[in-house]
Amino acid sequence: MPASKIVDEEEVKRWFEEGQTYEWMQKQYREKYNIETSVPMWSAYRRRRGLERRNLRDDQLLPWKIKDEHRHQYPALMLRAEARRRAGKELTERDERRLASWKRMLDEDKLVVHYDGETEDGFFYVPREERDKDLIREPQAKTGNKARD
Repeated sequence: MPASKIVDEEEVKRWFEEGQTYEWMQKQYREKYNIETSVPMWSAYRRRRGLERRNLRDDQLLPWKIKDEHRHQYPALMLRAEARRRAGKELTERDERRLASWKRMLDEDKLVVHYDGETEDGFFYVPREERDKDLIREPQAKTGNKARD
């Protein structure tokens, strides 16, 4: 097994606790220690140390395989925020306000989120139907993304 590239375990643990991105960690190691690392290396480190996943998997709210060009659209961002809230994760004050406003809009306008990756827009708001039990229109089959942690 190759020697570990980790110079300071406590430092790295703190970075994970702070929520630093893998890309940020790569840059820090390159600048601070002149050591090249990779995203998979940081992911493996997290997994081996039993540290919490960075991204939440929630196929109840995001059951679709979302195309890259749609990943940062507002409905996707809000569904991820709601997933974090439901998982007991802390949201920023800004995200809490945005999420509350967005959910209020869905409720008042009687809408749910629908996703169609074959379209340019990807996400749509559609009228709520009797079958809709949550914030989304359930697809026939879940095709969810594999979470990048």
